[in-house]
Amino acid sequence: MKIGEPNPLRRTEAATTATDTSARAERGAPVGAAADTTTILGIPEHQLTPHVRNAIMRLMEEVDRLRKELHQNQARIAYLENLADQDTLLPVSNRRAFVRELTRMMAFSQRYGAPGSVLYFDINQMKDINDTFGHSGGDAALTHVANVLVKNTRSSDVVGRLGGDELGVILANADEATANEKASLLADAIEKAPFVWQDQEIRIAVSVGAYTFRGDDDAGKALDAADRAMYERKQTKDENR
Repeated sequence: MKIGEPNPLRRTEAATTATDTSARAERGAPVGAAADTTTILGIPEHQLTPHVRNAIMRLMEEVDRLRKELHQNQARIAYLENLADQDTLLPVSNRRAFVRELTRMMAFSQRYGAPGSVLYFDINQMKDINDTFGHSGGDAALTHVANVLVKNTRSSDVVGRLGGDELGVILANADEATANEKASLLADAIEKAPFVWQDQEIRIAVSVGAYTFRGDDDAGKALDAADRAMYERKQTKDENR
């Protein structure tokens, strides 16, 4: 082909384009830029046969249904996980979840050198409360103490029931001095918080021990040490009366 002669390939492309345009116009389909404005999954709608279009729409409806079902299942799993970690009576973690979080916090402290502590609480004269007001009164007293602990700790801390009338608090980023100070503040908050049961105000006091994590500790050792510290403080208080 010489320079200046018409390109036969371009003539063919132009003719094909004109033919396609005429064919779309005869079918009533959009012509030009407007032809691609409506798409389904990125495919121009005018390129889909009714059968294919219906199949795609059914597929999209199924995907939407599965997505909603997945979200519902995820919410259900989160609810069940929370239920498995919560104490059956109190609005705090159960012992299993508490020990798990303590183990995680201790691993974090050991890896990054950040301080952490655990507090161990025991409600004084709990037997007297149960004998005087019944177990329903004792349960109410336990719930009252748990609520005071939750209200007076940070969201990064963990409050849990260790068993019976014993509760624990994991303090993130708390050295020994901070832990002992926080233990005293929480014990004071519990004693000052009014608790009324059957129109009678009941004074609740607790004993508390604190223990700061060490590099080679495990959760069981830390809880045992905090428990011993609580018992020693309780004995000292009883002797000074």
